[in-house]
Amino acid sequence: MKKDLHPAEYRTVLFEDSTSGKSFLIGSTIKTTKTGKGPDGKDYPLYQVEISSASHPFYTGQSKTIDTAGRVDKFKKRAAAAKKQR
Repeated sequence: MKKDLHPAEYRTVLFEDSTSGKSFLIGSTIKTTKTGKGPDGKDYPLYQVEISSASHPFYTGQSKTIDTAGRVDKFKKRAAAAKKQR
């Protein structure tokens, strides 16, 4: 293999889906400051994601609204304001 081909920061990272609560151990170079317990009880660098295959409607077959930043409320307010102007 060629030297210095792979990044030095490559390690096992615990990705946690904040919607479903499921965790996945995946090799990654992503930078994170948090740590979390993996399924084997060891501490791993933790990175939280809003959506993964455990909560995405395409994979689960269930439709649900994920509103982590109040986007739905902002859209409804804009839609109501636009109706009033007509």
